[in-house]
Amino acid sequence: MTDLKAGRPANARTEPVLAVDIGGTKIAAGVVDADGRVLVSDRAPTLASHDDDADAIWARLHALCESVLDAAGRPVIQGVGVGCGGPMRWPVGEVSPVNLLPWRDFPLRARLAAAYPDVPVRVHNDAVAVVVAEHWQGAGRGVANMLGMVVSTGVGGGLILEGRLIDGGSGNAGHVGHMVVDPDGPPCGCGSRGCVEAFARGPGLAAWAREQGWRPNDPTANARDLADDARADHKVARAAFERAGWALGLGIASAVALCDVERVVLGGGVSQVGPLLFEPLERTLREYARIEFARHVRVERPILDQDAGMVGAAGFILRGDRYWSAD
Repeated sequence: MTDLKAGRPANARTEPVLAVDIGGTKIAAGVVDADGRVLVSDRAPTLASHDDDADAIWARLHALCESVLDAAGRPVIQGVGVGCGGPMRWPVGEVSPVNLLPWRDFPLRARLAAAYPDVPVRVHNDAVAVVVAEHWQGAGRGVANMLGMVVSTGVGGGLILEGRLIDGGSGNAGHVGHMVVDPDGPPCGCGSRGCVEAFARGPGLAAWAREQGWRPNDPTANARDLADDARADHKVARAAFERAGWALGLGIASAVALCDVERVVLGGGVSQVGPLLFEPLERTLREYARIEFARHVRVERPILDQDAGMVGAAGFILRGDRYWSAD
């Protein structure tokens, strides 16, 4: 195994990987070379119509994979890596994405294995794929112990300790979004109360702000609109991001104390609001992360772009020594 700052191991295979990133609104597929560079990629809507069933979505995904392989000259691939929204049964790869209702217990790994036999197929959570990408090629490169977070429609994450992805019993280790920061807080979609996700997820931000009087007659206003108003110094909009930053700071402080990570990489759509979120996050983190070893943690933004999900998915194959433990 190479050190954290090195490239691929000396005895590593050089064939590329078919990498897939599946979300609620789009599917991305690409051919990624052995050094983690996306050679060819393309995207398609996850749903072409509200009438799409599970097989229609699969057909669109398979066609997209075939298209990028054609564009790359039909290379011999060494495997298929996939990041997909959860929940899922891991590592068997039966997926039930929250934002993709037609897929319930869909046998994604088995379908891909049938389409691309004789190579490994590895399916993990899409947030974990982003964390792998940032550790391998981005803001966590060279860092042995890292927590990655994606703050968007939900709050997902992944945990790297001693240079390896930690999966846990069900593949959900590092899921900081469901750490409880206020037992009397708002209900969370997981069934609990006061989770980080209940405070910080984009739709929850907008819903809370609307309850406080922000754009009460505009039910379509979303977190992006909220961010625009916060930048314009709207009191309630700013308070929504202050509240989210507080919850994230508390969750990170607890995670750092438990796992002794040295870096947190925090991305996702909500994080793009910048200082409106990161300033209260940092303030809260420094207030509560008082034990000496936790004071040195750094919170960074991601380096990689929209290809991060594909790069991380490729990492399940290309750097399985670090990022895959289930075979």
